[in-house]
Amino acid sequence: MGLTAVAIKAAKGRDKPYKLTDGDGLFLYVTPNGGRYWRMNYRHLGKQKTLAFGVYPDTGLADAREQRDAARKLLARGEDPAERIKLDRIAATVAASNSFKAVADEWLVKVEREDRSAATMKKLRWLLDFINASVGKRPIASISAQELLVMLRKMEGKGKYETAKRLRSTCSQIFRYAIATARAERDVAADLRGALIAPKPVHRAAITGAHEAGGLLRALDVFEGHANTRAALRLLPHVFVRPGELRYAEWADFDFDKALWTIPPHKTKMRRAHTIPLSRQVLAILATIEHDAEYSRFLFPSLRSVDRPMSENTINAALRRMGYAQDEMTGHGFRAMAATLLNEMGLWHPDAIERQLAHCDNNAVRRAYTRGEYWDERVRMMQHWSDHIDFLRDGAKVIKGTFPKPRLKARVPDSSEKPR
Repeated sequence: MGLTAVAIKAAKGRDKPYKLTDGDGLFLYVTPNGGRYWRMNYRHLGKQKTLAFGVYPDTGLADAREQRDAARKLLARGEDPAERIKLDRIAATVAASNSFKAVADEWLVKVEREDRSAATMKKLRWLLDFINASVGKRPIASISAQELLVMLRKMEGKGKYETAKRLRSTCSQIFRYAIATARAERDVAADLRGALIAPKPVHRAAITGAHEAGGLLRALDVFEGHANTRAALRLLPHVFVRPGELRYAEWADFDFDKALWTIPPHKTKMRRAHTIPLSRQVLAILATIEHDAEYSRFLFPSLRSVDRPMSENTINAALRRMGYAQDEMTGHGFRAMAATLLNEMGLWHPDAIERQLAHCDNNAVRRAYTRGEYWDERVRMMQHWSDHIDFLRDGAKVIKGTFPKPRLKARVPDSSEKPR
């Protein structure tokens, strides 16, 4: 006959421990001090073993019987319930140690070894600091889509829709890494596609009109800031690379004999080497830089340390000093200026312009074909572009000189006019 709740409550401590049997191996072990513990005796592979199911009254009769029945099912399948409980505890411990932050830190090491740029790593760490503040300590496998959405809504509440979108994307990459390393079963961030407010595309400010470009180029020509900043400002319109690629330019990247600047893959956005043909004007600007690789490997070193490039704010700060507002022109805007004016010329194949902008086609075969077919055209185009920059800059210069004064004809008074 099985135990009853009344019998369990009435069990008191005796001089020696004793058992109250329930059935199918389950019993209540009562100690001399009155402690009551649920146990189950069973045999597996010829050995007598005992399972512990908890302490009464924290574990009631119904709970103890449920655990006993689960153990008997394992025995029926040939499994040892004690070993199963041990494995489940290990799995739970591992899951608890596999927090979102721990997995994210591993993922960061991985992507950094894949030669992500310093700027990209800085952005990723900033994003993850925000994520970790909310769910960093949670086991990654236990995080739900709804929990993630609550976190992303906080960023949306600040009006930062693009940041919220990037947060979701970064979380998705980390969940996929967790799946690959057997610490999660699914990417819950993928469930949030369409749940966030779509950010409106924001284009970087740029001057794209020929007349306004001429004014900007003249302003660059008379900029009175630091010599290196002035050289960088004068160089950027000619080569129209991304500002970060200009900042990290090193002397070793240049072949002055062949008039080429090759940006290595780890410095480019697309992680592919990019080559810029150097015009006569660019070579002349480079010749004005008053230091070499023995002083600093960077063309434009920081004023604080020659081991670091100039600040990412230098170019835009110089444009603000020249009177160009943030919504009027940026360092990145020189790319849009070049793309617009080169396309308007109608002289160059659009693919040649796109290739020089390092807008690489994702198709490897087409990319190789484009590089081979348009290289000679790009060399001619870059020299023509530098010549055109000179034309735009010089086009509105005031011509100084001495001119004869115009002769004034004597005015014959009309007969109807009255003398004054």
